Amino acid sequence: MVQYNTASSRAIAVGIYVLLSVVGLLCILPLVNVLALSFSSNEAIQAGKVTFWPVEFSTQAYRFVAQKEAFLLSIWVSVKRVGLGLLVNMALTILVAYPLSKEQSQFRMRTAYAWIFVFTILFSGGLVPTYLVVKELGMLDTLWALVLPGAVPIFNVILMLNFFRALPKELMEASFIDGCGHWKLLWKIVLPLSTPSIATVGLFTIVGHWNEWFSGIIYMNDSVHYPLASYLQTVIVNLDISKITDIDDAIYLQSLNDRAVRAAQIFLGALPIFCVYPFLQRYFMTGIVLGSVKE
Repeated sequence: MVQYNTASSRAIAVGIYVLLSVVGLLCILPLVNVLALSFSSNEAIQAGKVTFWPVEFSTQAYRFVAQKEAFLLSIWVSVKRVGLGLLVNMALTILVAYPLSKEQSQFRMRTAYAWIFVFTILFSGGLVPTYLVVKELGMLDTLWALVLPGAVPIFNVILMLNFFRALPKELMEASFIDGCGHWKLLWKIVLPLSTPSIATVGLFTIVGHWNEWFSGIIYMNDSVHYPLASYLQTVIVNLDISKITDIDDAIYLQSLNDRAVRAAQIFLGALPIFCVYPFLQRYFMTGIVLGSVKE
C-alpha cells in the first residue's frame, strides 16, 4: 500500500484524484445531457433550457422510435447478430491465438502466419471486392454477411495471444507429460485460466457488433434485415419529414424535436452495453494488463 508521508506526495495524490474526477465528469456529463434531451419537450429544447435534467418531461421521442415494427425487428436482428458474431469471433480468435502463442521451435511457421495476419491490419481488399465476394457467396440479406467478413478480429487475436504466452510454461509442460494433447490442454487448462482475457475480448466483440451499422447498409437490400444501428442511422438520423405520409406520424412530428429523437436513438443504442458492462468490468482491466505484459 502506498503511504503519503510528505506534504508534496499528499498534494500530488489530491491533484491526481481531482484530475481523474474532472475526466470522469467530462465522460459522464455528455451522456447525462443526452438522456435529459431525450426526455424533454420540444419547446424546452428549442428554448435551450435543457442541461442535465429533463425539462417538461416527455417520452414522445421514445414512443416515436419504438412504435415502428421495423424498430423491433432491428433489435431482434441485432440480438441474433451479437449472439452469432460472439460465437464465431471468439471461436476463431481462440483457435488462431493459441497456435500463434507457441514458440518458433514448437510451431515452425508461426512467424510467417503472424505476419500474414498483421498484413491484413495494414491492407484490405477494399469495399467493392469484399462486396462482390459476399454477393457471390449468396450472403446478401443474410445474417452471415454481418458476421463472416470480420470473423477474425486481429486486434483481439493479438490480445489473446499475449495472454496465452503469459501463462506458466511449466504448467503446459506438465500437462503434456501427463498425456494431455493440444485440444485437451486448450479446453481444460488454457481457457479456464484465460477468463479475464476472454471476458475482455468478448466485451469488445459485443460492443463492436452492436454499434456497427455500415455493413448493414451495404449488404442488406431490404430494411427488414437491418440491425438496430443501421435502422437508426437510416430512419432516425436521416429522418425526412417531407416523406412522412402517415397522419399519426405527422402528429408526433409536430411536437417532436430532432435533437430529442437523436438523443433517444443514442441512449437506446448504448443501453444494452450499459447492462452488459457491469458483469464484465471486473475482468476488463485484468485482461488488458495481463494480455500486454511481457516477461
